[in-house]
Amino acid sequence: MTDRITDIPETMRAVVCHAPKDYRLETLPVPKIGPGEVLIKVTLAGVCASDAKCWIGAPKIWGEAGQDRYIQPPITVGHEFVGQVVALGEGAGKRDGLKLGDYVCSEQIVPCGDCLYCREGNYWLCEPHDIYGFHQVTPGSWAEYMKFPAKALNYKLPDDMNPDHGVFVEPLACSIHTVNRARIRFTDTVVIAGCGPLGLGKVAAARMAGAACVIALDLHDDRLDLARECGAHITLNPRTNNDVVGEVKRLTGGYGCDVYIEATGHPKAVEQGLNMIRKAGRFVEFSVFRELVTVDWSIIGDTKELDIMGAHLSPHAYPTAIRMMRDGLLPMDKIISHRLPLEAFEEGIALVLDGSKSMKVTLQP
Repeated sequence: MTDRITDIPETMRAVVCHAPKDYRLETLPVPKIGPGEVLIKVTLAGVCASDAKCWIGAPKIWGEAGQDRYIQPPITVGHEFVGQVVALGEGAGKRDGLKLGDYVCSEQIVPCGDCLYCREGNYWLCEPHDIYGFHQVTPGSWAEYMKFPAKALNYKLPDDMNPDHGVFVEPLACSIHTVNRARIRFTDTVVIAGCGPLGLGKVAAARMAGAACVIALDLHDDRLDLARECGAHITLNPRTNNDVVGEVKRLTGGYGCDVYIEATGHPKAVEQGLNMIRKAGRFVEFSVFRELVTVDWSIIGDTKELDIMGAHLSPHAYPTAIRMMRDGLLPMDKIISHRLPLEAFEEGIALVLDGSKSMKVTLQP
């Protein structure tokens, strides 16, 4: 039995990816739901940097340069979203604590529960790896409606939280997981390279984790202004300070930062971090890169004995992200810089690729 509102249409508009730079606004059937599934009316959907890189044909996503293809076109795009529950399949309300009209979000991955990684408890590394907006079984949020499958991990937003801010839960949760991977200590100097939406979340999370000094790097001064509002102690612009490595070493008695978190997606930022970090430091990589990265790998072992860690998705971080935004720890009305109609998706992608005129770009279906 399905609990639902009565005015759900039969069709909807959705942005469908067919190939790099071949995204089309199409009319599709509104998803049908079964037991344990949830249908939402999307109120706001984010344009992620990985969406922009998918648009331009990044090898990591499209399977070039010896890498397996990840995306499964044609597929409705989008993995950042907030929406309102309009239908609940049998058992869904009891399992998720949801009811009609609730504002909700869902973790970007729908784990299978059966693979080696899921059985080990590492659900965010699930082998099928069904992420909204990339795989056929998990169509995304650049649409008027979307379905949460029965195995989705769903969260109701608090009644005292601005529901539009729910669109930022996914990127902030990714940032929290990245910072958790860094194992920050109270004495640490932490450098966050890149102050886009994800970088700002990392700044806020690093400050909340108790770092002695959080240093934010970005090429745009307006983003650095926001980084200070999110908790950065020091901000540096490599465009105007052409020796940020030297400056960080000066600030740390010549040693370098304890933790370097790479959030730019640019190969130069990886090299910069390896030169900036102290011996026995911790380097955390999060970005999806447009191109392949080449560095002097011997720095990691013979020169500095570094801990190099990757960070993927946002395990166990959604409740913390929701609490941070409910408590007003980030200037969300400044971070959400653009609200575009769904048909302006190409403009949204262009804004994200340019990066100089936007922060978090969103689409309103």
